[in-house]
Amino acid sequence: MPNIKSAKKRVLVARERNARNKAARSKMRTMIKKFELAVAEGNRAAAESAYKVAVKTVDSAAAKGLIHKNNAANKKSKMTRKLNALAQ
Repeated sequence: MPNIKSAKKRVLVARERNARNKAARSKMRTMIKKFELAVAEGNRAAAESAYKVAVKTVDSAAAKGLIHKNNAANKKSKMTRKLNALAQ
């Protein structure tokens, strides 16, 4: 544990941010998995609603800096292709 007051604060702040980032990343992954599950079941209505939520969480993660904007675009593109393939 650090001895200097500012270093102690940095440790505490980093711990809080790490927990917040971990929760947001976990939420994003969960929403993507829910979309994948709906697509696997072939349920178009559930897939569309899950798609909207998943895209929103991916955009939020990119805005917060959890993932790169190109990574977010890649994830959204893959989900869109799966959703469109389900329609045919």
